[in-house]
This record gives sequence, C-alpha cells and structure tokens, in this order.
Amino acid sequence: PQKKNSLEPSVISTADLCDEYPDLVRVLSLPLGDFGGVVSFSGPAVTVKCYEDNSRVKELVATPGQNRVIVVDGGGSMRRALLGDMLGEKAQDNGWAGLVIYGCIRDSLAISKLNLGVKALGTIPVKTDKRGIGDVDLPLSFGDIDINPGDYVYADHDGVIVAGRELTLGS
Repeated sequence: PQKKNSLEPSVISTADLCDEYPDLVRVLSLPLGDFGGVVSFSGPAVTVKCYEDNSRVKELVATPGQNRVIVVDGGGSMRRALLGDMLGEKAQDNGWAGLVIYGCIRDSLAISKLNLGVKALGTIPVKTDKRGIGDVDLPLSFGDIDINPGDYVYADHDGVIVAGRELTLGS
C-alpha cells in the first residue's frame, strides 16, 4: 500500500515552517526513515529516554495520546527494537499522532499499515528486555537539538523539526 500523506489543515510542511520561522525551529539532523502509514504528523512532544528497554514506551502508548507525539531517545541503538506492531497498534488506537525514535523498530510491514506516524533510524527483529528502565517527560538532546516535553514536533517527508510553541503558516 502507498503511504498516506495526511496533509490535513493540522499537518504543515516542515520546509514551509523552516522558511517562515527560521529562528524558532530546530531541525533534527538524523537519517530517520518513515515506517508508519502516515508520513506527515505533528503534535506536542511527550519525551522518553531509554536504552534497549521499551518499558516506558509500552506504558505511554496505553494512555490517551490526544494527538501528541512520543519522542524516544533510544541512544541510537541499532541492537534492539523500541517499537513493534503491538505497541504501534496500541498507539494508533489510543490517538497518538506518531513516534520519533532515535533507535530501531521491528514489525515494519505491520507498522506501515497503521494510521500512525513512525520515524526511526532503522529496523531490527530483536525485541527489548523489559526491565522497567527509562524516564518520561525530561529534556532530551540528540540529533544536534534539544527537545523538551511539550515542544511542538512536525514531521513529514523532509524530516523532523521542533519548536517551543505551536506554529502556523501565514500568520
């Protein structure tokens, strides 16, 4: 199936936002791939810091997403998947807009069919150990930028940008 590009009024082009707000946007400089069924997504950030343990991601996707974006600092690990099909489906069902993962996912074919944005470094078939390790709602720093809880995340075909407040075009 072809990836949906949900360019609804709520989803805005990252390139246009960079042009209109050059002093407000922070550009994530990572080679993230698109894995979800939705490529363009945005919303306030809920941050998670974890390394090869997706316990906190599992807890978050089970809560009401309210069109927010889970930003996961997985330390760039390419050894364990921080998201799989079951957690992706739970995120979709609970109304999360998407996930931006500095790490890997698995079950990429199933995730590609979800009505959910998922950006990650790559895929690996190995799941994480669940040890209850990780922190939620703390400032993150990866991909040459800082990301704070509540920052607005905008993602599309061109990449991911972050701003300290919600941005609109033409205002």
